[in-house]
Amino acid sequence: MSSSRHTSSRPPHDLKYAPGVAARVPSSQRPLRPLEWAVLIHVGIFFVAITWAFGGAADWLRIYFGWWGALGALLTLTAIQDREARDNGWLRPLAWLWPLAVFNAFVLVGCLNPSFKAVKFGIETMLVNSGGHPWWPTSAQPGDALGALALFDGIWISCFNLALVVRQRRALRGLLLLAAINAVALAVFGTAQKLLHATGLFFDTVASPQKSFFASFVYHNHWGAFVVLMLAACLGLAWHYGRRTDARGFFHSPVFTGAVAVFLLAVSVPLSTSRSCTLLAGMLLGTAFLHLIATLLKKRRRFRESIALPVAGALVALTLALAGVWQFARESFLPRIDQTRAQLVDMRERGGIGSRWILYSDTCRMARDKLAFGWGMGSYPHVFTLYNTQKSVDKLPVFYRDAHSDWLQSFAENGLVGSALLALCALVPLWRLRARHLASALPSYLLGGCALLLLYSWVEFPFGNLAVTLTWWLCFFCAIQYARLLDRESYSPVRPAGSTPPVAPSTASA
Repeated sequence: MSSSRHTSSRPPHDLKYAPGVAARVPSSQRPLRPLEWAVLIHVGIFFVAITWAFGGAADWLRIYFGWWGALGALLTLTAIQDREARDNGWLRPLAWLWPLAVFNAFVLVGCLNPSFKAVKFGIETMLVNSGGHPWWPTSAQPGDALGALALFDGIWISCFNLALVVRQRRALRGLLLLAAINAVALAVFGTAQKLLHATGLFFDTVASPQKSFFASFVYHNHWGAFVVLMLAACLGLAWHYGRRTDARGFFHSPVFTGAVAVFLLAVSVPLSTSRSCTLLAGMLLGTAFLHLIATLLKKRRRFRESIALPVAGALVALTLALAGVWQFARESFLPRIDQTRAQLVDMRERGGIGSRWILYSDTCRMARDKLAFGWGMGSYPHVFTLYNTQKSVDKLPVFYRDAHSDWLQSFAENGLVGSALLALCALVPLWRLRARHLASALPSYLLGGCALLLLYSWVEFPFGNLAVTLTWWLCFFCAIQYARLLDRESYSPVRPAGSTPPVAPSTASA
């Protein structure tokens, strides 16, 4: 009794931060801890640097990105030592690490079983297929496999730390806002380059290996994939902040700012001449428009008001936006439309999809020969030369660094076992999510953008770009942690000292 009287006599601000009651205070009311700041700054710098540094496509920069990503592992080790976080259940995401650990072991075992050896032939060094042990994972080039693994680990761990360490939804939204502002800046930069007819990156200061570049990205389809993810983030943020529109009106609200950002990003996709990503962006924006219409109808019916005016306004806004996009992108995109027509005619005459079908067929043959374990991470450009049946018009050999299908390339490099482990790196964190976790628009749009890009990777290689890979995992883990925090806060109200805690459902977030 005396202890109870003593506790109740404390001032409210002392009681709130008293020992033993920290878990009762919503995480949104606590200031960010130093480790949370460190994780957010680490990921933010990683994202901005890799997007402006040629989208991570410059080989000489990969080692620096690898070292920066490795700092994420140090932050993870620091987080593990937090006893209070362990007692309060914040370290449960550590259980998600096992697929990554097994995949690392899988690749490292393959590096001990090389399938190619270097042979000197005069002044040249040639790779000869030595086979390797057939019942073990293998690697064509162990050095390349280790480099690719280090980059993947650095990206995955850095983004995973968002789910392990960050305990404020506001902090996650801040990181996504930084990513969106950076993406809009890149879109404006790329649009200026395009309108001024620059023939090289950074206004002709750097020669581009591809004619179809945009902003700082060497390949336009990689830029398009990046924008699809950023559009999903912007739409989710706009829906979140749209609920807080004040009386000053639409043009002074966050929704208007979000609409401008979405427009600038959307314009950049057809302007980059990426046909496939223009289609993806259209699908995403079309879904958002239907979401808007459904929300307006629901709201007007609730108050028994006419739906004609808001629907008409939304249709007018959509028409103006489409007209604006076409006005900006028409000059760049019209030649691509003509090229598409010519390709369709050629496909109809040949009865197939041309060289892309041959590439996929050759990659499938490569995958079938080592179906279980594959040829090793990062092995595709070395091994595919043995399976490539295409010849150029001038009879010279055609070299492919990527399969133009991330799924097929993963099966060829990692086999069924390695590809399944990579899939589990995403499926295990998703396992505990339920429909109630996606009640908020922000995680729903983020995960929708991620799903759209996974479908796209069947016919292209967006994950061949480091910036796209980092952006995908950033959006993915932000969505997962945002949903977990929503769920945790809904079952963790602030309670008076000594009260009985509520019992959360067994499906509470892990």
